[in-house]
Amino acid sequence: MKDIAKDLGLSQATVSKVLRDHPDIGESTRRRVLERVKELDYQPNSLARSLVTGRSFLIGLIAPSLLHPFFAEIAIALSSLIRDRGYSLIVSSSEEDPELEKEEISRLLGHHMDALVIASAGSNIEQFERMDSKGQPYVLIDRDLAGIEANFVGINDKRAGYLATEHLISMGCRRIAHIRGQDNSPGNGRFEGYKEALHNHRLPCSDEYVVRRSYVDIETTRQGAEAMRLLLERDPKPDGVFCFNDPLAIGAMSTILEARLRIPEDIALIGCGNLPNNDWLRVPLSSIDQHSHTIGRRAAELALNLIESKQTPRIQTTVLEPSLVVRASTQKKRTNEATRL
Repeated sequence: MKDIAKDLGLSQATVSKVLRDHPDIGESTRRRVLERVKELDYQPNSLARSLVTGRSFLIGLIAPSLLHPFFAEIAIALSSLIRDRGYSLIVSSSEEDPELEKEEISRLLGHHMDALVIASAGSNIEQFERMDSKGQPYVLIDRDLAGIEANFVGINDKRAGYLATEHLISMGCRRIAHIRGQDNSPGNGRFEGYKEALHNHRLPCSDEYVVRRSYVDIETTRQGAEAMRLLLERDPKPDGVFCFNDPLAIGAMSTILEARLRIPEDIALIGCGNLPNNDWLRVPLSSIDQHSHTIGRRAAELALNLIESKQTPRIQTTVLEPSLVVRASTQKKRTNEATRL
């Protein structure tokens, strides 16, 4: 910075402000400095900056899976926004293991993350309470935790379950099964929405048509295929299936097609997540859009606000409304009765 300042006849403080994208620097000065930075291939010393500011300019993301496209989309949106503010994203996976999640939280905090964004794999709030007591900023995404007040960004999971199930009903389905998630806020919420939609339309909710999976964010395609095999053993078979997420639905789809059944004529199928590849499946998959990009951006905004506010900001809960995306996997000819619902 000293060399750049000397070459351009500027103060070192001015060069520093340009590199930090400070707003009170004129455009011509900013352009001159950035051109010289490019010529010299200058790399700012992040350690030195951390010593001066007391920040690492790092934000950690802990997700249940790095292979699940939903969390990948959140990571992309989160990274894009914080990058514009001079921060970098460090991504880690808990593999849906609460103990591994604890280790990853400790490891990232050991690297002095300015904030953490966490989709928690467990229900134990002890580590979160410790972070609260130390003033460590963090934001929960997708999965809310009972017993603590924390910044949170997610969707209305009960509404997601209701939308998916009601759509199957409107398509004429009467024996609707659910491949459900774990006992966390998304799993319970979507299950409650499923049950409420059946109740409101006077349809039975049978335990035989509900299959729980141990893991819903790792090994998901296999888990969905296995769950669907169990449902095909029921007598009578379900004529509609709502899956907790899209990867489970993709696994269920493979089992249905292997059994030489038609989608949606024999069994209509809907997931949740609205993944980018849903249009390119053998049968394009209907889904509930969770607005993953918006979740990532809102989480980034909350994390940056926690880091940069001079006073502790009030806790914010952002609950997005899901939306129905209809594709071929549910578009069967409706009966007259279904049309009236």
